[in-house]
Amino acid sequence: MPWNECNAMDERIRFVARILDGHSMADACRDFGISRKTGYKIFNRYKDCGVEGLQDRSRRPQRYANQLPFQVERSILHFKREYPNWGAPKIREKLIREYPMIKPPAKSTVHAVLDRNGLVKRRKRKRYHARGTSLTDPRMPNGLWCADYKGQFLLGNRKYCYPLTITDYCSRYLLACEGLESTREVFAFTIFERVFKEFGLPVAIRTDNGVPFAAPTAFFGLSKLSVWWLRLGINLERIKPGNPQQNGRHERMHLTLKKEATKPASFNFLQQQERFDNFVDEFNNERPHESLNMKYPAELYTPSAREYWRPDPPEYPYHDRTIQVTYCGRICIGGRKINLCRALAGQHVGVREVADKIWLVSFMDYDLGFFDEDENRVEPADNPFVTKVLPMSTV
Repeated sequence: MPWNECNAMDERIRFVARILDGHSMADACRDFGISRKTGYKIFNRYKDCGVEGLQDRSRRPQRYANQLPFQVERSILHFKREYPNWGAPKIREKLIREYPMIKPPAKSTVHAVLDRNGLVKRRKRKRYHARGTSLTDPRMPNGLWCADYKGQFLLGNRKYCYPLTITDYCSRYLLACEGLESTREVFAFTIFERVFKEFGLPVAIRTDNGVPFAAPTAFFGLSKLSVWWLRLGINLERIKPGNPQQNGRHERMHLTLKKEATKPASFNFLQQQERFDNFVDEFNNERPHESLNMKYPAELYTPSAREYWRPDPPEYPYHDRTIQVTYCGRICIGGRKINLCRALAGQHVGVREVADKIWLVSFMDYDLGFFDEDENRVEPADNPFVTKVLPMSTV
């Protein structure tokens, strides 16, 4: 049986009909669940305008206290047509000089008028496109770790498993193989923190440009995970998009993992993780590797001498000020909110004036971008992982 549909207009008509049938206002209002004030309002509208008075009325106010007079708006558009290359500040100044008797609108109001009439040319923001970084070829353990997610697969209970794997580049030692429910950052943080505590910190970590290692829409692909690595003093290495051979040693391990630990898949995560743990033990301690002259990875790998630590906030003695990025990824300075990057939320950045009313934003040893007095966002600089700022304090 279908539901009986009704709307506010039908309910008002039924309410008025109940009153016209002789029911008291109090009883009708009680049956319809409205106050008597509302009931009298509806009935009076019916008496004044008939059925048409029961239609929904616009809630738009009759006047706006701060609405710009149409004469001023017309003058703004006139100046823009006369001087098409002028922006809001110059048009506002011209308005003040021509009509000193009126209260001048704010620059933002003038800009809003121009924008509303399609007279503002929006600058295209320079977007980050993943290109990869320079890659190293270390000959010692912990000089470089490789991390990636092996392709997800379906468990017997119809849930997807996303194996996160971490290996040492030099010794091929498999540091971790954890089956996760998704590629969310929160799961990756937990695994990497456990590995860091057990094996220490590497010099660099090589990944692809996918989440959670990178963020396609953020500043230079920075994600919260990669920002955390930078804070720990770990360099970032990223392969070029569409070039998995640049992480070939790790991908070769994935092929072995797929053959020996995922086909067929286990029923649930606990059973699958047990197979992963057995694979890690065999891969490191029992499986000879031809690329290692038939040695085991465990015979070559030694933990890092760099212990895991929680870093102190960075200091910027050669910058004008140090600012903590808000949770929403903004820099609050002088009453302004400058959009930066949510991946840097909670981090401390340095701000320094490099030209007249142009400021540079830096994070640790990397220049991120610039902002001025007009734009409330940071425009990215070029290749921040090459351009260095002045040395930070060692205090």
